[in-house]
Parts: sequence; structure tokens; C-alpha cells
Amino acid sequence: MLYYLFDYLNHEFDLPGAGLFQFLSFRAGMSILLSLIITITFGKQLINMLHRKQVGEEIRDLGLEGQMQKKGTPTMGGLIILAAIIIPTLLFARLENIYVILVLVVTVWMGLVGFLDDYIKVFKKNKEGLAGRFKIVGQVGLGLIVGLTLIFHEDVVVREFDEKVLETISSSDNPAMDIPASAYEDVRATKTTIPFVKGNEADYNNFISFITFGLIQVDDRFTWIIYLTIVTFIITAVSNGANITDGIDGLAAGSSAIIGIALAIFIYVSGNLRFSQYLNIMYIPGLGELVIFTTAFVGACVGFLWYNSYPAQVFMGDTGSLSIGGIIAVLALAVRKELLIPVLCGIFLIENLSVIMQVSYFKYTKKKYGEGRRIFKMSPLHHHYQKKGLHEAKIVTRFWLAGIMLAILTLVTLKVR
Repeated sequence: MLYYLFDYLNHEFDLPGAGLFQFLSFRAGMSILLSLIITITFGKQLINMLHRKQVGEEIRDLGLEGQMQKKGTPTMGGLIILAAIIIPTLLFARLENIYVILVLVVTVWMGLVGFLDDYIKVFKKNKEGLAGRFKIVGQVGLGLIVGLTLIFHEDVVVREFDEKVLETISSSDNPAMDIPASAYEDVRATKTTIPFVKGNEADYNNFISFITFGLIQVDDRFTWIIYLTIVTFIITAVSNGANITDGIDGLAAGSSAIIGIALAIFIYVSGNLRFSQYLNIMYIPGLGELVIFTTAFVGACVGFLWYNSYPAQVFMGDTGSLSIGGIIAVLALAVRKELLIPVLCGIFLIENLSVIMQVSYFKYTKKKYGEGRRIFKMSPLHHHYQKKGLHEAKIVTRFWLAGIMLAILTLVTLKVR
């Protein structure tokens, strides 16, 4: 909204300083700053309100050190994360941009699913929360919205240039040079990026053929079904991964901030003509506007640590964890880097896998030997290290360091192929 106001003031009255709002970098900086201010300033007020309404976390005794001391700590703190993402985006982003509209829908949608889950747990005193089937319905519904938008919306395109034009762009000293419309073609395509290989663009048109070594061919008209299935799976997996990771103070928020910074860099270079051509990656027109949203996302996660780092004064609850997982998944899909999710979101992945491995092995050994056995002392993985006697603050710090290394590894795919 402020973008449009200052754009008007700049054109009509030549107001000094109003032209700053034309610069993506300035608006991104203001977005992350405002996001931090919102979480830090209003976080305490939210905590006090949650205390008054007795919105406290119900803690199951799992035998973890210091666990029962957290009983009664306010939950649903994800509300402040959502506010700190949405408000800066509305103020500083161009709201007609399809990518901005899409991520705002994702934020609100997953926020509502998480809020219902927390509401049932806290106010209805049902420890199971929202039934799993309803969560799945919400995630599948969102997957359909996201997938159909990325496939069929006329503004979601990849720009393909004539080779001679690319040579002109790379040799030009004018970063704002005009390129005639006849020199490029905007294509609606289900393309993605394969990391660490040359010629790293692939289309989901060939997905079935690729994984079956050419034995099965699928008509291009049915590609959208394959793509929708993949999008839905990614959104479900990443949102559940973030939800499982939110088990000790600061782990999910800090890990998500690290992932958000990496995604912001990917989005900026993919939405910038000069950088995308220099790095030989897909140029996606309009994508750069997502930097405003992503920086607000990073600011919200970092600001939330003011109250969520050990010892936590508030938990984000499913309102926050499901939302940030869904947001990360859709940002990766929008920038065509979804195949990097297993690396970039490696913390979420290993937390998910630890639960799957633990449950599967327990059931297998119980069936075979009559007694269930465990791989880990407890799952998810962060509880395993707690059982080993590590302080949760140390566990979180080490997980963050692992997340930083994984983020760096994903960023080097821009050059290492």
C-alpha cells in the first residue's frame, strides 16, 4: 500500500525520497525491519493476552529434563509471526503481483489450519487437536490452489531469450536496457531446476519417462496431474516437517529463518534479468517482488526468537509451524528450486525421517520378536539428543549450524554444476 502511495507522490508531486520505493532493495530492507519491530514490540502484548486467556501448552511427561517446567507456557504465538509477515507485505509489496497474492493466500490458509488445531487442543482440551484427515484435506486443497496457479495463470511464466539477445545483455553496461518483445518468449511451463548438473532445466512433461527410463510415456496433456501430485506432496511434507521440528525452544523459528535467507537470494537472482543471465538460471518475470515477502518472513522468524529462544516465553504452536512449512514449500516451488528442498530443508527432513524410522522399526521388531525395539532413544531426533543429556540450547545451536551449512550448499548450486 505504501508502495502505491509513494509511487503516486513521486509522479504527481516529485516528493523527495518517494522514489526510493521503486527500489526492491529498499522495500526489502524496510520489510524485514518492520517485521522485526512487530514481533519484538507486540510479541509481549500477545504473550500477556494469551496468559489472560489461559492459552497454555499441555505438556505430556516424556521424561525429558526441564520439560514439565514448560507447562502452562502460552502457545499460538504463531499469530505474531503471521502478522509480522502479512503487514509488511501489504505495505511494501506490489499487491497485483500473482506471486505475492499466492504466498499471502498460503500464509492465511495454513495459518487457519494451524489455528484450528491449536484451538481444539487448548480450548476443547483435546490433545489430539484437529483430526489428521482434516489437516490432509487442508494441505491437499492448498496444493491444488498452488499447483493450478503455477501451471495455468497467465502471469506465471519463464522468459526464454534469443541467444543473440543474451550476448547483448551480458556485454551491455546498461543494467536497465530495454529489450524488444520480439526478442523473447514468455512460456507457461512446468520447468524446474536439477541441482549440480549442466543443462539443469527439466520439465515435468518428461518426469514419468525419466523415472521409468523411457519405458512409460505420458501424454503432455496430463502433465498437470503429475505436477499437482508433486506440489501437494511437497507442501504436505515440508509443513509436517516444520511441525515436527517445533519441539524445543527456538529450533523451528531459527531453522526457518536460515532457509528463508537462502530462498530470498534464489528469488532475487531468478527475478533479476542480469543476475539470472550471468548465473545461467531461469529468468522468472515478476518473481523478484517475492523478496519483500521473504524478507518479512525472515524478520518474523528472527524476531520471534526474542521470546521463543531458551527458555521460551511462548510457543508458536501449529498456527506458526504449519504456516512456515507451507510458506517455505511454496517459495521453493515458485522459484523452481523444489528439488533442492531435501538439502535446504535437511533439518526438517531428518526430523521427519527419524520419526518414520523409529515407528517403522518398532512395529517391525514387535511383529517379529514380540517386543518393540528402537533406533533412537526418542524421536524426533532432537529428543534423542535430549535423552543423551545434551542441553536443549546446545542442541538448537548445533542444528542451526547444520542448517547454515546446508543453506550454503544449496546456494553453491548456482555455480557448481
